[in-house]
This record gives sequence, structure tokens and C-alpha cells, in this order.
Amino acid sequence: MADKFAIITGASTGIGFELATLAAKAGYDILVVADEPLIDAAADDFKQFGTDVQSVQADLSTIEGVDQLLAAAGGRQIDVLCANAGHGLGHAFLDQDLAAWRKVVDLNVVGTAYTLQKVLKQMVARNSGKVLVTGSIAGYIPGSFQAVYNGTKAFVDSFVAAIQNEIKDSNGVTLTNLMPGPVETEFFARGDMLDTSVGTDPKKSDPADVAKDGWDALMAGKASIVSGWKNKIQAAVANITPNAVLAERHRHMAEPGTAKD
Repeated sequence: MADKFAIITGASTGIGFELATLAAKAGYDILVVADEPLIDAAADDFKQFGTDVQSVQADLSTIEGVDQLLAAAGGRQIDVLCANAGHGLGHAFLDQDLAAWRKVVDLNVVGTAYTLQKVLKQMVARNSGKVLVTGSIAGYIPGSFQAVYNGTKAFVDSFVAAIQNEIKDSNGVTLTNLMPGPVETEFFARGDMLDTSVGTDPKKSDPADVAKDGWDALMAGKASIVSGWKNKIQAAVANITPNAVLAERHRHMAEPGTAKD
């Protein structure tokens, strides 16, 4: 066993998969989780780097799922947490099923907050540990045809900044917010957004690049990192642009039927 241990959520594909790869390469024993059986195949891939790898299939949109994940750690000290699990949902809010949009809220908001509360409490008590949360520049933008998802990321971005202030006297604990823009992952297929401009955009970020930005910021103890120079510009512009304008721009990206040829 290595002398350092990391948990990575949402690790079966995309940014989470790449974060788990970086953690294993850096010599961490890892516990990876996702809500699909694919997490076990991903875990087999991570074992090539020579550290101990555990996988668990759990639904982190539920309190029970988060408890299941933490129980799988077996009481081991968590040195790094990458809270990356998240879910998107496209189409007009008024057309969405309650169960579908509530799942987004429960995973992105409740699951993230509960996981952080449980893990950060232990870290602050011993004054040691690092946490990376996958937020989004979407949190700065009213998300027409992606309203619930963007709303949850606004919560995450705000929540992380608030908790950073609350734990600022715990010098050995750092909390970092990774804020990417659109990334080439399963996100758009799972969120039923393959008929949109953003879903079919060939210029989305590479998840490996986003994960590397996040991991480097995590290790450096930075408060936040916007991944990608175009996203840095977009985040900066969003701060000075009226919400109505931002919402209209987002509509052109996320409205069904705007897919690029």
C-alpha cells in the first residue's frame, strides 16, 4: 500500500477517469466510484501504475450512495478527494421530468455538498488534506435549455468559495475549484444534447488537458482554475454581461435543433 490515498468520483469516463489516472501515476492508492458498471473496467486500467485500486458502483445523488463510498475507504485517511461526479440535462425546463431534473440537483448539489462535509471535516480536524471540486464556468451563465445544470454549477462555484473562507485558518487543508467549459466527454450524450450546437462542437476541450489543469492546481493549493484560455475569457466577460444577454447566447448553444453540420 502507498502512504497516500485518494478518492475520485465520477471516474469511469471523462475528466474523472483522467484525474484517477493522474492520481495513480503520482503514487496514490485510489478508490474510484461511478454509478455504472464501467467503473470496474476503469479500475483495471488504473492498476497498470502499480498502486492499490478499489472501485465501487454507487449513486452519489443519494445520501446512502455517499455513505457507501466512504465506507469503502475502510477508515483509511483520505489525503486527496476529487469530487468530480456530476450530471447534465438538456432541453427546456418545462419539458423535463421531475425525476430527471431532480437527479441533477441531488447529484451536483446534495451529493457534492454531503461528500465535502464528511471528508473536509476529517481533514480540518487533522489540518491536512486536499480537495478538488469540478465546478464549471457554466455557473456564471444563465443556461437556457440547460437551466437546472447551470444553476447547480452556480451553487457549486459559490459554495466552494464560501467553504474556502470558512476553513481559511486550516493552513494544511486546501480546497480547489476546477472550472472547465464544454469538454469532449459522455456528458452531452447522457444529457440528451447531441442535437445542440455545443453538443456537436468539435472544438470542445480534451478531458486529459482539463484534468491536468485541475490536478496541477490541486497540488499547488490554488483556490480555483478556469481550464482553457477561451474559457478564461468567457468567464471574465460573463461577470460584466447582463444576464439576459448571457441567456440568449446560451440559447444559441444549447437549444435543441442547433446542432452543427
